[in-house]
Amino acid sequence: MIHFLDLHKINAAYETQFQEKLKTILDKGWYILGTEVTQFEENFAQYCGTKFCIGVGNGLDALTLIFKGYIELGKLKKGDEVLVPANTYIASILAILHADLVPVLIEPDSKTFNLNTDLLHENLTLKTKAILAVHLYGQLADMEKINDFANANNLLVVEDAAQAHGALSQHSVVSNHSKFSNSDTKLPKSEPIFKAGNLGNAAGFSFYPSKNLGALGDGGAITTNDSELAKVLFSLRNYGSEVKYHNDFIGINSRLDEVQASFLNVKLPNLDRDNQRRVAIAKRYLAEIKNDKIALPFYDHSSNHVFHLFVIQTENRMDLQHYLTENGIQTQIHYPIPPHKQKALKDFNNLSFPITEKIHKEILSLPISPVLTDAEVDFVVKMMNEWTF
Repeated sequence: MIHFLDLHKINAAYETQFQEKLKTILDKGWYILGTEVTQFEENFAQYCGTKFCIGVGNGLDALTLIFKGYIELGKLKKGDEVLVPANTYIASILAILHADLVPVLIEPDSKTFNLNTDLLHENLTLKTKAILAVHLYGQLADMEKINDFANANNLLVVEDAAQAHGALSQHSVVSNHSKFSNSDTKLPKSEPIFKAGNLGNAAGFSFYPSKNLGALGDGGAITTNDSELAKVLFSLRNYGSEVKYHNDFIGINSRLDEVQASFLNVKLPNLDRDNQRRVAIAKRYLAEIKNDKIALPFYDHSSNHVFHLFVIQTENRMDLQHYLTENGIQTQIHYPIPPHKQKALKDFNNLSFPITEKIHKEILSLPISPVLTDAEVDFVVKMMNEWTF
């Protein structure tokens, strides 16, 4: 059996270091917001090239807290509109709703599946105050165009980077809107790193176990260069408190766990190596899968894609998935139901997004991970090429 994602095999390589970290934490007896969280926040901020990283409970909380933080700062208010791709995972939209903001869904580009920047202007209203740019499947959204549009219209730009740890932009596209920037949030003149997490005003990450950088449980983080926002977020994640028992905001309890932070500290140094393996597998799939019934994902061979997922498209998805299962290849569908068709979002059920609906009906994710062997890749390619319908 070729597993879609063998988390046991991925994490087995770190077992000794995990045990050492756990023993250290047990010996210290400090389990919440300790030195491991502080160290990971410093490490991940440095990795992304940002001034700040705020560890939180999960990726959904990361996005929600960004929006709530900007509300506390008076840069957003309840009822403001946020432009967001229609074909994202529902968490992107839930974050907007949890902050009492209004999601405005936009069709994706049919080639990249990311936000279609050509549709931004026609969805702009006087209530539009932010864009949530989702780096779907590990491929950066077109941040240069998104930030140009945001700068021209005084909009905040928030990255949903839950699937794009380590993706690298070819352009220096970090937002620096005069309306929203503090004098100390401007980037240093030395060459900054323009990775996912450093391409907008703030970014939310997930460290769910299946992510390119995955914990052994839930975890998330926010990255930003905005010192005012960071200060608010450090409080909001901790009951709205900066000083114990002094609550400045109506906050929540969403703190990156000390144990999970320690595991992430162990795994972070290997993230780029693991991403390189994912890209190498993706390049093989792209070069070697030759079946006219299967559309392969767009890839421009730049470093802007870290292939969290390798998503193909076919009109006969269920037949292909059944065929691969019978041949011992696990696959998954990301995602079978678009957000606007979910029962939970009944207010959106009457909307029509033909491109989004076609994508969700036809996509299938193939196995791709740092521990997938060359022989397994060979077999996946062989089975894909032999499939007929």
